[in-house]
Order: sequence, then C-alpha cells, then structure tokens
Amino acid sequence: MLLIIKEKASEEIILKVAEDLKGYIKVVVDIRRKILSTGGKMHSDGERLLLEDGSKQADVWGGGLDLETGEIDFDSMINLRPRQNNPSREVLDSETRKQMEVIIRALLK
Repeated sequence: MLLIIKEKASEEIILKVAEDLKGYIKVVVDIRRKILSTGGKMHSDGERLLLEDGSKQADVWGGGLDLETGEIDFDSMINLRPRQNNPSREVLDSETRKQMEVIIRALLK
C-alpha cells in the first residue's frame, strides 16, 4: 500500500503500510510541503507519487521508520544528488535530516 500522508496517520493506516516490509516503513518526505509518501517497497514509487502531487524534486528525500525500535534512517537511492551536494545514499545535510525527522514523527508517530 502506497499513500500520501498530509496529516497524522491513524494506527490502522500505519500498520497497513508496514505490511509491505514487515514492520519497516519506507518514507519519502517533502520537506517544503511537510508531507510524505509511505509504504511500498521502493522509494522511487513514493517519490513519483509526490512529484505527481506537485512536489519539487529538490524538496523530496527518502528514508524509513522501523516501527519496533522507532528508529528513523535517512538512506535511499533517491538521495544521490551531487548537484545538491549530496553524493551519498544517506542524507548528509543535518538540517534536512532534522526537518525529515520532525515531519516523520509528526505524521507517523
């Protein structure tokens, strides 16, 4: 199940999107619009969904949430962006990571 989340998700929705990867949720966060896509097995699917919804590529970053531990990661192939000074799968900019974490925790916790 792949969804765009614009307000705090219910526990039912969170558990449903977690079924794809057995308790781990892939997320793609639009840090400008403060929304995210979640679910599915590939970040690129969530990225496409957000771009079709009006997000801009420069604002969209991938990561994930482990529901068991509550740990958030910032690792995705969609984060490889040398033009944005991010030559890694990991989001390197601490401010971007902070914005992602705030949005993820607000919408999925």
